[in-house]
Amino acid sequence: MDASIETVTGKVKLDELGKTLTHEHLALDFCTFYVPPPSQLTNIFEHKIQLNNVGFIKQYPYSSKYNVNFCDDDTYKAVLEDVKIYKKYGGGTIVENSNYGLKRNIPFMKKISEETGVNVIIGTGHYVDATQDKINHEMTEEKMYDLMITELTKGCVDYPSVKAGFIGEVGSSWPITDFEKKAIRATAKVQQQLKCPVTFHPGRNPQAPFEIMRIYTEAGGDVDKAIMSHLDRTIDDKCQLLEFAKLGCYTQFDLFGTECSFYQLDEKINMPSDAQRLDRINWIKQDNGVDKILMSHDIHTKHRLIEYGGHGYSHIITNVLPRMSSKGFDLNEIDMITTINPRTWLTW
Repeated sequence: MDASIETVTGKVKLDELGKTLTHEHLALDFCTFYVPPPSQLTNIFEHKIQLNNVGFIKQYPYSSKYNVNFCDDDTYKAVLEDVKIYKKYGGGTIVENSNYGLKRNIPFMKKISEETGVNVIIGTGHYVDATQDKINHEMTEEKMYDLMITELTKGCVDYPSVKAGFIGEVGSSWPITDFEKKAIRATAKVQQQLKCPVTFHPGRNPQAPFEIMRIYTEAGGDVDKAIMSHLDRTIDDKCQLLEFAKLGCYTQFDLFGTECSFYQLDEKINMPSDAQRLDRINWIKQDNGVDKILMSHDIHTKHRLIEYGGHGYSHIITNVLPRMSSKGFDLNEIDMITTINPRTWLTW
């Protein structure tokens, strides 16, 4: 095995990654997911985020066009300062999950890494069907395969001096569309050839993670190198979650810091609190150990950044890890989840 991983500033030794967030965004276009606000609150969302409307935006984050625009100058300035704070409190690496469909911004990721000292690892592949332009949407499975092979081994199409370090986040809706099935199968074939790490974004249905893993493994993908993201908003039934964990992929709880139970993108889902996320991680720990568990924030809107009254990329380190001992986790288990598991997944 190679003892290093590709970052936006070149190869870094795996044992130098430190504490790692495996599912974050530093810049992306999330405007596709704008949701009109409740009619009685329309005027509140016409302004930038400020003290007199941030409470409403935390409740309805996707109803503010300013909030879902995570690729403007205001975002870039706030993200840079936020990553500096993450570094200050012990953060080492951020795995950036923006790929085709989310308008990945490699120059900005490189700037962040150079100015903060935080390692940034970028992904390749395709996000959900709804975010793709006509050219991407018409790609064949073979062209998807070729694109990922190129970006992992030679250099990214839009920035040839930087290589991707993983495939992801490979996005699916529910039901999974034909385009998304092509992307999953192409991902599996690349993974089978290169033995690289991959990460999946499931649709908002408890069966979605199971179906993704079925398509992926039938196409030749290795479960040991796969992450299933967003399980905290996807599977809330204990028996079902433990059943999924037994499939052998990494179970990722990556919405830490989201404490509003109302989930605007699917109102049938009750978003858990951080305490409930830790309880669910504990279910898996008691049943299956901690060697396939990961934690992150999936920051993709302004209101979750410190500049705008949010928790920031340092939240897990500063607020969650200190609570884990009271939930029954020892220091070795915390180190496994935050440092060793990400490093193991990234090794290829």
